[in-house]
Amino acid sequence: MLQKLKNSPLIRVIRRETSRIAVSWILIFYTILAPVASFLLIIWLFSDGVVKDLPVAVVDMDQSAFSLKVTRLIDATRVCKVEYRVNSMLEARNMMDRGKIDAFVVLPENLEKKILSSDSPAIAVFINDMYVGRAGALKSGLYTTLSTISAGIKVQVAIKKGQTHDQAIGNARPVNPNIQLLFNPYGNYAYFLVLGLLPLLSVVFIFLGSVYALGMEFKEGTASDLMSKAENNIFTALSGKMIPYTFLFFMNMLVMDILMVKTLGTPLRGSLALILVSEILLIISYQLLAILFIKLSANLRLSLSLGSAYTMMALTFSGLTFPLMSMPLIARLFSYVFPFTSWLHIFMSQTLRGEPAIETFNSFLAFIPFILAGLMAFPGAKRKLSDPVYWYRD
Repeated sequence: MLQKLKNSPLIRVIRRETSRIAVSWILIFYTILAPVASFLLIIWLFSDGVVKDLPVAVVDMDQSAFSLKVTRLIDATRVCKVEYRVNSMLEARNMMDRGKIDAFVVLPENLEKKILSSDSPAIAVFINDMYVGRAGALKSGLYTTLSTISAGIKVQVAIKKGQTHDQAIGNARPVNPNIQLLFNPYGNYAYFLVLGLLPLLSVVFIFLGSVYALGMEFKEGTASDLMSKAENNIFTALSGKMIPYTFLFFMNMLVMDILMVKTLGTPLRGSLALILVSEILLIISYQLLAILFIKLSANLRLSLSLGSAYTMMALTFSGLTFPLMSMPLIARLFSYVFPFTSWLHIFMSQTLRGEPAIETFNSFLAFIPFILAGLMAFPGAKRKLSDPVYWYRD
């Protein structure tokens, strides 16, 4: 029985593909070296986790002890670093236009006198909003700092007028909001950037690696040997060919999971089992789509080119960089052309948000169309694998 199993067509195809991987540096690169190297590179690039020390200028028109204190407090914030103190808004604007600073704060003349006389001077803040991430961090950091300074001044003035310390604080902040930051309490951009980039890189290597592995059968004219080993059964041929890659790609995703949880500190609030199952379905979906692409083109170079565009577009329409709910209807519908969109919802649901398993049900169902589309391509793939007309193409 065991001997019969070892000599079965499926096992023969698996052994054949394992041997091809072992002697091909390109396949080793796609399946092992490149994914792990890219994971480590991305984690190193985003190791800081938070935006900090963005260059800021202060236009100090007051030149007082108080304006100097305000400048020091701005510089003390994590997100800001006061690189320049200038005397005019024109000079600060020119620095921003040249990209030397991301924001500048204008401290008006007689700032200290107006504050001491209980006036309410306006402190203007100008932020370069071209880069959304930087601008958001600067808005939050500068607003918090200037609000704290304003509240502190109000408390000091109120105490001088005879109020108690508690009364002064109550009047300075009549509403005391209790803000709870959920899912990403530290404002760590690695939680959404790296959580999207690492899986996207995995998807790129899964898809392109699968396209390359199958496309080489056409380019090298070895398709007849593949079909012969599978006894002309296309399901056996394609399953046996893809199984070694499924295993290697799944190992890569396990490495990715470990790096994100252990190195980046990504929380795991939901079910690890659901995440692992979703990763297997993601791999199978993209492998079957690779078969569909090859079946449609029977051309390695064309399939790799189209596949590169297809996989990279997934990040744009996944809802990671821009909320799906805010996209136009056609863009929301287009987002489901990519298995990555459904997988990302499952992953975020079970890591950052810790949602009940039932919340991922529809996302799991979304893998079915991709799997069916790939399976429906099997008959056409068999015709092209068996026809010498399609062999020896680039």
